[in-house]
Amino acid sequence: MTNRAVTIAEVARHAGVAVSTVSYVLSGKRAISETTRARVLRSIGELGYHPNAGARALASRRSNVIALVLPLRAGMHLPVLMQFASSVVAMARRHDHDVLLMTADEGPDGLRRVAASSMVDGMVLMDVELDDPRVPLLRGLEEPSVLIGFPADPSGLTCVDLDFARAGALCVEHLTSLGHRRLALLGAPSVVYERGTGYARRTREGFVEAAGEAGVALPCEETFDEVAATVKDLFAQHPDLTGLVVHNEASVGHVLGALRLLGRRVPDEVSVVAICPDDVAERASPPLTSVLIPAEDVGNRAVELLMAKLEGRPVPDATLLEPRLAIRASTR
Repeated sequence: MTNRAVTIAEVARHAGVAVSTVSYVLSGKRAISETTRARVLRSIGELGYHPNAGARALASRRSNVIALVLPLRAGMHLPVLMQFASSVVAMARRHDHDVLLMTADEGPDGLRRVAASSMVDGMVLMDVELDDPRVPLLRGLEEPSVLIGFPADPSGLTCVDLDFARAGALCVEHLTSLGHRRLALLGAPSVVYERGTGYARRTREGFVEAAGEAGVALPCEETFDEVAATVKDLFAQHPDLTGLVVHNEASVGHVLGALRLLGRRVPDEVSVVAICPDDVAERASPPLTSVLIPAEDVGNRAVELLMAKLEGRPVPDATLLEPRLAIRASTR
């Protein structure tokens, strides 16, 4: 064995086929019999052949790289973001694409720079704001894009996300069906609302509309002391409060701890519903009734939509995933 790169011609000789046949097996541009395809793939594996990315890009005018634009900002919960990111990476690999992760908060300038470099075939964007400054540029870029989230005006864009407004309303419906008449939403940190982040605003809107005068919605910060102070003030102002909705993954445990300090038993005196990934809900004590944030499904759908756009296939402008409620031990 040597460090010399194996060539496509060597693969063809090893498999006993033409160089063009190997190329077609790799690109999928022509139908090849299963027997021949299996022989070529076996030779590729035995020889350790890796297609030259630069040559492939020149030949196809494609880089086989997509960008995941995920600016890391205050108030974002990194473990959940990484669930989205890992699903995008895994699905992209299924489509023979690598992922360029962009975490700097560069706004339109970052998108313009990457588009001008021809480094990527398309983009998946996260942390979408209602008045997102990236949106006008996206409508004019040649490179296709998919947004995980919805701006206020999604026209001319391809967007996918959980239906967060419906998720907020679903939590209210569950609690009121159990007889709770005074409800509160402990939402994202203040900075997330101030940025106009779409998912946080829409959850709050769905909760407020469904709860009406029976509900109060507050931002919820991330440290235990801040959460404990918020929960204490909430019950001081609303002593008849019996239903809590928590839409802040970083604070779920703190909310439960603050309730214990106040002597409020869950679910005997206070029922708690969270909007969070299942693993967060299941690890809590008690396990939380929750609306799942389907990070894997959303990430997979975003990549599938982007691949369809790259191939010139039609895609829907808006894809909203229906929220589902899993009932556990925290509501009664």
